Amino acid sequence: MAFYAARQPILDINKAVYAYELLFRESLKNVFPDVCENEATSKMIDGLQTNLGLDTLTQNKLAFINFTHDTLIDRYPLLLPNDQVVVEVLETVRPGKKLLAAVKEIKEQGYIVALDDYIHEPVWKHFYPYTDIIKIDWQAMSVEEIKQVITDIADYPQIKLLAEKVETHEDYQTAVDLGFSYFQGYFFSKPEVLKGYSLQPSQLALAQLMSEMAEDEPNINKITRAFEIDVNMSFKLLKYAQSSLFNRAQKEISNIKQAIVAIGLQELRRFVSLMFTAQFKTDKPHELTVMSLTRARFCESIAALPGQKIDKSSAFLVGLLSLLDAMLDTSIEELLAKLPLSESIKTALIKGEGLMADYINLVRRYEKAEWEEAYFISMKINADSDRTAKCFTEAQAWASERAEFSK
Repeated sequence: MAFYAARQPILDINKAVYAYELLFRESLKNVFPDVCENEATSKMIDGLQTNLGLDTLTQNKLAFINFTHDTLIDRYPLLLPNDQVVVEVLETVRPGKKLLAAVKEIKEQGYIVALDDYIHEPVWKHFYPYTDIIKIDWQAMSVEEIKQVITDIADYPQIKLLAEKVETHEDYQTAVDLGFSYFQGYFFSKPEVLKGYSLQPSQLALAQLMSEMAEDEPNINKITRAFEIDVNMSFKLLKYAQSSLFNRAQKEISNIKQAIVAIGLQELRRFVSLMFTAQFKTDKPHELTVMSLTRARFCESIAALPGQKIDKSSAFLVGLLSLLDAMLDTSIEELLAKLPLSESIKTALIKGEGLMADYINLVRRYEKAEWEEAYFISMKINADSDRTAKCFTEAQAWASERAEFSK
């Protein structure tokens, strides 16, 4: 049985990825599935064990997974490895003696336990000794209510607070000031105060390379010369060409042109795009690079589906550049004015118009696990919704693997 997954990053106070919350869907075609939460959870566990695999989805980070009352009572979390999973007690679960016994046993088996979308009730205090994380819906609770929770858990120093639905940098800073340890939301994918960042010559040169490789018949000699005059880029290209990403017999490479031929033009386009984003030495989370690459790969994969009329290289670039404003805290209009890009790419990114803009809108829905909206956008672009969901799941794994080369 096929499963599709969205993962939402959970960052620590240094904006590094601490874990991912995993959200699953069996199919998008029935956008209002008549499946109870217990059945959905059991199918998800089966899917993890037989189809997806936690390592593939999380790149060895912890996985936050939701569990219902019945699946907790039946000890479903014990089917998953305790060093890879955070057991989330869903907000719909009502506390009671059976649930307390289950949570106690799960905790004693070495699992991290989190209370999801916590709303304070005195009965939950019985669970505090076995709780590691309390998740607070930032949009649903006032600062005064949050301070009351902080007071209530003061005698349990092992409990950390996680703010979810943090959508602005101001919200993030307020949560930090209140003592939160973890943060979930897409605040980091938005620009902070605009700084008017200027692209450096090396970045502009890479942009020129991307433009050259987007041509129908790229000039390989011209591309080779561009690499040969940059020692750092040459070294990274050679390392990339001989990496385990390529399932081919290792052959000795003696020059740049051989490296280009070895990986092929399509993979070279991706490599140059990766190096372009990696050139931005900012204090932004590494997850921004992962998201950019996920979007790039996703848009490229959608463009390759039957019936789509967008060039795959252009689609890849649109996805890659869709978070450039957040990386550089500069308006997208100002940044794109300096890059040699086609009008269709600029229109998609600046005005949000055209088919490639629909691709970006679609990937945003998958990022937030907005399955119904993703279904309808898939219909709009005449793409099979299960195919687009599969493209997203595969793009996440692809991006995580490639992003390691940007560090």
